[in-house]
Parts: sequence; structure tokens; C-alpha cells
Amino acid sequence: MRIAEISSPDHRHSLNEPHSHLLSQIESSIKDLERHSPESPFPEPLLTDLRLRLTQLTSLSPFPNSVKLHVWKLSYRLWNSCVDLANASAVRPSSSAKFTEQHANLRQISADLLFLANDVVGVPSPAFKSASFFYKTGLIWHDLNKFDLANNCFEKATDLTARIDIASVTDNEERKLLLGLNIARSRSAWEVSDRNLAIALLNRAKTVLFGCAESYKALANQYLAFGKIALSSNESCGVNEGLKLMNEALDLCEKGMRIVKRRDETLALKNMRSKTLRFIAASHLQRDEFESVLKCVKVLRESSSGGGDDHPSLSVLAMKAWLGLGRFGEAEKELKGMVVNKGVPEGVWVSAVESYFQAAGAAGAETAKGVFLGLLGRCHVSAGAAIRVVRRLVGDGVTVEGSRVRAKVVAEVVSDERVVALFVGEEAIKERTTMHAVLWNCAADHFRSKDYETSAEMFEKSMLYVPYNIESRVLRAKGFRVLCLCHLGLSQLDQAQEYITEAEKLEPNIASAFLKFKINLQKNDCDGAITQVQAMTTCLDFTPDFLSLSAHEAIACRALRVAVSSLSNLLNFYSSGKPMPTTEVMVLRTLITILAQDSGNESETLVYMKRSHKRLSELGPDFFFGKGEVGRRERDWLAVNSWNTGTRVGKEEKYGLCADFFRLASDFYGVVVDGEVQGNNVMVCKSLILTVSAMIADEKQRKATLLDKEVKQAIELLDRAGKILTTISVGSQVEGDEITTIDPNFLFIYTLNAYDLHTRLNETGSQQLLLVKQFAASKSCSPNYLLQLGLHASQGPRSNPEVATFALNTCLSALLASQSPDYQCVALTIRKLIAVCAIHKGDTDDDVVYGMYKQAYRIMVGLKAGDYPLEEGKWLAMTAWNRAALPVRLGQVEAARKWMSIGLDLAGKVPGMDTYTSCMEDFLDAFEKKSHGNGNV
Repeated sequence: MRIAEISSPDHRHSLNEPHSHLLSQIESSIKDLERHSPESPFPEPLLTDLRLRLTQLTSLSPFPNSVKLHVWKLSYRLWNSCVDLANASAVRPSSSAKFTEQHANLRQISADLLFLANDVVGVPSPAFKSASFFYKTGLIWHDLNKFDLANNCFEKATDLTARIDIASVTDNEERKLLLGLNIARSRSAWEVSDRNLAIALLNRAKTVLFGCAESYKALANQYLAFGKIALSSNESCGVNEGLKLMNEALDLCEKGMRIVKRRDETLALKNMRSKTLRFIAASHLQRDEFESVLKCVKVLRESSSGGGDDHPSLSVLAMKAWLGLGRFGEAEKELKGMVVNKGVPEGVWVSAVESYFQAAGAAGAETAKGVFLGLLGRCHVSAGAAIRVVRRLVGDGVTVEGSRVRAKVVAEVVSDERVVALFVGEEAIKERTTMHAVLWNCAADHFRSKDYETSAEMFEKSMLYVPYNIESRVLRAKGFRVLCLCHLGLSQLDQAQEYITEAEKLEPNIASAFLKFKINLQKNDCDGAITQVQAMTTCLDFTPDFLSLSAHEAIACRALRVAVSSLSNLLNFYSSGKPMPTTEVMVLRTLITILAQDSGNESETLVYMKRSHKRLSELGPDFFFGKGEVGRRERDWLAVNSWNTGTRVGKEEKYGLCADFFRLASDFYGVVVDGEVQGNNVMVCKSLILTVSAMIADEKQRKATLLDKEVKQAIELLDRAGKILTTISVGSQVEGDEITTIDPNFLFIYTLNAYDLHTRLNETGSQQLLLVKQFAASKSCSPNYLLQLGLHASQGPRSNPEVATFALNTCLSALLASQSPDYQCVALTIRKLIAVCAIHKGDTDDDVVYGMYKQAYRIMVGLKAGDYPLEEGKWLAMTAWNRAALPVRLGQVEAARKWMSIGLDLAGKVPGMDTYTSCMEDFLDAFEKKSHGNGNV
């Protein structure tokens, strides 16, 4: 509002020239300001000019009274212009802070002008008027947080009023100024942290109360304000200081109520006293002085006039005090009392419920629920309040004791129709989303702690806060999916199936398909699970990771057939070139491992082994296996498993599979991985030899004959093995040195197989004989191996007497060269040699056969009885004697004599043939006599 211009004598006499010029310039600037439109930008030079003229005018003081009067008028005109500008800016809320500061500067200039003429004659109370300008300007600076400038104004105003006798002041406005000035100075001192000065100024203000209720109230309010600020610091010293200041405020209220007489003034002070007492109670509560809190509450409730204080905060203060004393029964009464007190604001009772539940814990959940639902029935409760209560009921997590009790209470609260109704409508979208999130997070915490029953209940309640509209379909589907998971955890498969079916209706995606897969697994429905694996690959959001996850789930459920299906489907995506969750070789390795857990899967295992070999050929070892040590481990794993599986099926006489596995083993062992010079040649060689052996064994088992093409393939394999054999030594295999040595058995098997296959190509015997001679010359050759070769060459439709003769003769030489010959093998070798020679030579070369008998006799000479096998000795003796039968009939005396003589000699070396020997001697004597009688001697 405008400050009225004072009337003063019109001094028309001329002013001194310097004063006149400066005052004219100031007046001109004021006129410009008076004409200035509030809509236009503030003229910056105007403020600068006024400050400059004021400075120049100040240097010319003191002034004559006429000049002072002129300055006085100019000051008021400037002040009134400021009032007009301020009123205009109030209409325009968009006024900038810069304008506000310019306005404060103008007021400061006006006050400074008035200060130059504060002792003018003819103006009543000029000091108070000047002090009033500084006081009001200081308030503006204070609002702008320019506390130094505000304090300067207040100090000037204080200096102007300090020379006035306070007792002589009777004007109410002047008294208000004195009180307001002290309070304003105190506020500024407090803002700059000069609290001692602030309190001292408030104490000084007590001397200017003048028995006015308004003054008591204003001063008490300032004490209370400072007390509240100190109390908010939460420091012990701050709480003590705040309590002291509030007690000062309370004392002022008490004094004011004793002085004032008017009822309205008494009521105002009484309200102030109640407010102060409530804050004192709060400070006691902050210091855990619960008994003091209850005393304050009691005093307030027992106030004489008006039936006592029923402020809503009293119930909260009393309840918290009772909780602090551990008297939950009284605290519960206070809490329930809020239900019937309609004056309790929503924020207050929500805070009370939170505090009660925080102190009482899970034991107070039922009470908190009852209070909240009771409040629903008597007053409007906002959705935000419901969220706060539910958050407090939920607590910080599910690890604390009584979490299931809390969750049960929460479920009852949020499912109440009145609570659900708070969140209906477009205006409650944000709150509905928040409530859903609170319940969802609570359910998720219980789910993580494997409390699936509680989790399922909370997820169900969260669905109450998801609207049935198109926009919420995804969220509802997500809720059904987690409910499916909960019931899976509880092994309630039918309920889980129902929920996932509903989820798939709302949002058919890979997550729903995968959960249906899990349900099929847990129902042991392997066929259904395999069908679901196929369905997953058709989902729009399908990624190969789900097939890998499906395999893990199937393995965990021991559904190996399902795991194989998942991994085999996963293999189909590796040729696409897309990023995959794991390497292809790892998937194949896992598949082979799974299949190996059950017998009878060798054929299927072979399929994936062959696939591994094919992909290896397509991608190369570095891409398929990987580089470095990782690649070598992968290569060795496939090679070793091919070898081991081939060995196992070979023992089971599944020779066709055995050949395939060993063939793959040779290929894997031969792969060169990152940085290697060559593969494992020894194992390649072994695998090739065993591959051919298995092919031949399969041929015999099937009673079929290898095709020429197959024979040539087998020979090629053996040729590869033969080339490797030329580069490695043959000897006893030593662990850790198997790269350069090979078991002699393999060289024998190689020779035997090569001999067998070469005989099938209608080749001459030179190749077979060369093979046997090369083997006989090797270090790994032994008489036993030669005997077997000789026997093999002497039998069957494709026998080779030349090879058999060489092998058996070499075998016999080796046996006889031994220090302790094995005469059982010697006898068998001699018998076979005699048979081969007899069949091969026939009667055309009888001397060769006779030589074999003669050699046998020479071997038997000198042996102890029983060293040479008796049966073999008898066989030699008898067959030699029997060979004389034909010459005897034909009259070939010499041939007959030769055979009978060697037969008799051999019989003489065989124990137990004495009777035969006598008969032979008698027959030979008779034959000799007969021969001499006929003249054939």
C-alpha cells in the first residue's frame, strides 16, 4: 500500500545552486520512474543516476531545513513509485528476480534519501519514519537472501530508534516497528549463523511487548520457529537448544494469556501455546523422553477451555511414546482411536500406522490392517495412502521373522474391495502401477527364498492391479507366467498348466512355450516335451539359447531323449552363421555324452560322430575345434570317444559299427590343430588297422563277401597305416611315449589283414610273400605270429603254400633257436609243414617230405621223455610208417625201406610205443627177407 505524503509548509524560496541542481536531477529521475510502464524493461541507467546523485548530495550535507523538506518529499515520491511497481509486479507473477533486486535497490535509495533528512523540523516522528523505510527495505533484502544488506538496513533503523525513550512511545505502529525490528534483526543474525546475537535480540524484544497479545504471539512464534529449526538438526545439542527456545515461546504464551483480557486475543495465545506444547512433546520424543511426551499430551488434552486440545498429532505423539515405553496395548488404543477421530488427516494416520508397525513388527500386522480397513469405512483414503501402508506392511524383505504373516496381512488388505476401488480409473494409473510394483517385488522376494506358496499368493494379488485392457495384456501374461513358475515350484502341475495356457492366449511367445516344455518334463511326458521343443523354434522371439536351456532342463530331469532332441535341433542353427550360445563342437560333445549313458545308442552316436567329422571338413579344425589348447582338447575328446566306442562295440561283436568308429577315430587323431606339426600318427595307424580288422570280422559274421570296391578301400586304409609304420618304431608301448612306438600286435594284425586282402585281388603270391618276409624281418616278429601266418596261409580256398612254407620254416627256425624251445609249437609247425609240402609237392618231391620227418627225428634225438609231445611223436611215427604202404604194394623196395626205417626210428623216440616198435621190427625183418628172396637186395 502507498505511504501517504505528509503535509508541510510550501517553501518557495530559492535553494542553493548545488543543492538545486542535484535535487532537480533526482526529481527528474523520479518523474521518469513514475512514468515508467511496468510492462516495459526497467531502465538500468535510471538506477545508476539515482545512486550517483545520492552520493553527490550526501557529500553536501548538512542541509538547511528547506532542503531537508525537499529531500523528504522526493524520498516519499520515490518510495510511492516503488509501491506502485511492487503492486504491478504482484499482478504479473512472471516478474524476474532481477526486477525484484532492482526494486530493492530503489527502496534502498529512498531510505537513504530519507536518512539525509531524518532530523527535519516540522515532521512528526521523523526518526521512526526513516527507521520504517530501512526496516521495510531490510525485509525485502532478507527475502532475497541478501542478509548483509538486510542487516545494514536493520542496524540503521535500530540506530535511528535507539535515541528514543521506549517508555514514551505510545503509538501502536511505532511499538510494532520496534518489536518487528528486533525480530527481523534476529532472523538475519540467525541466517548468518550468529545464533548468540539472534537469541540476544529476541530477548531484547521482550522489553517492547507493551502488553499487546499480537506482540506476545509474534515473539513466541519466532522463538518457536528457531526452536523448530534447531530441532530439525537431529543433533543432541540442537535438540537441547530447540527445547530451550520452545520453552521460551511457551513462557511468552503463558505471560500473554495472563495480561490480555479480550477473548479472541486469549484464544490466539492459547492456540499458540498448544502448538508450542506439541512441538515440545515432539522434541521430548526425539530425545526418547517418553514420559515427558505423555505429560505434554495429558496437559494438552486437559486444557480447561474448549474441552481440551484434540489436534490429530496428539494421538501420534502418544502412540509413539507408548511404543517407546514398550506398552503396545496403550499404543494400539491410541491407534484405534484415530479411526473414530474424523479430524485426523490422512498423512497423520498413515504415518501413525507406519510407526506402529515399525515398532510392533509382524505382531502388529493385524492391528495395522484393522486400523487401515476401519479408516476406509469412515473417511476418504487416497491410493497413495494405501500404498504407504502396504509398503510398511511388506517391510524391507522376506528374510525377517514373520514375513509370511506380513504377506498374509498384505494379501487381505490389497484384496479388499474398498482398497481395490481406490485404484480404479484413469486418474489412478500411476498409483495402480506403483501398487502392482510393490506387490510384485514382495512376491519376487518370496520366490527367491523358495517360499513359492506365499509368492504365488502375492503374485495373484498383484494381478488385481492390472486392468483388463489391451494395453495391459503383456503385463497380465507376465503375471500368469510367474504364477506358472510358482506352481511348478510347488509341483502343482495342473495349476501351472492352466496359468501358462492363459498366458499363451494373451501373449504367445518363447517364454510361454518354454514353460509348457518344463511342465511336460515334470509330467514325464517326453513325447509332449519333444513336440514342444519343435514348437519353440516357431516362436517369433525364439533364440537358440532356449534350446540349450531346454537341454539342461531335460538332463536335470533325466529325460535324455528330450535332451537329445533339443540339442539336435540346436545343431540346425549353426549353419546359419548367427551368434550361438555355445560352440558347435560343445553341443556335439554333449550329445555324444548323453547318448553314451545308455547302451544301444551306438548307431545314433555314430550319426553325430559323422556329423562332427563333416563339420570339421567344412569349417576346418581351427574354426570347428578352436585354437590352441582348447582345440586340442576338443579334438582329443572326439578321437578318444570314437576309439573307446569302437572298442566297446567290437567286444560286443558289432563289427560294422566298430569299423565305422575306428575309421572316424583315425580321422580325428590325424587332425592337425593350431601350431601342431602333425597329428597323433600312432593312434591313426592303430585306428586304421583296427578299422580293416573290424571290416573283415563283419564279413565273417555276416557270412558275406566284401565287394571289390570295399576290398580296395580297406587296402587303401592299410596302405595309409603302412606308410605311418615306416616312420615309427615298433616295440613295447611305453606310457608317455606312444607318439613314436606301436604295439607289435598291431604290426602283426596289419600284416595278416594286408595278406588276406591282397589274396582277394587275384594277384600273384609275390606281394603276399613280400609282406610276410617284411614282417619276419621286423623286430616285432615272433614265432607265434609266424605260426599264425603260416596256418592262415595254408588254409582256405585262397591258401598260399609258398607263403605258408616260408612262414612255417621261419617259425621253426626261430623256435629251435630259442634256449628253451616250445616243442608243442615245434611239433605243430612240423606237422603243418609236412601237410603243406605233401599237398603242394605231392609225390613229385617225396624227398622234401622225407626231409621234414628226418628233421623231426633229429630234433627228438637227445630229448627227455615227454619233452616232445607224445601225440605228435606218435603221429610222426605212424604217418611215416604208413607212407611205406604204397611203395610196398608197388614193389618199390627202397622207398618202402626208407619210410619204414624213419617210422621205426621215430617210434623208438616216443615213449609207450614199444609194442608198435616190436611189430614194426618184425614186419621190417619179414619185408627184408622177402625182398632178398625175390632178389631185390
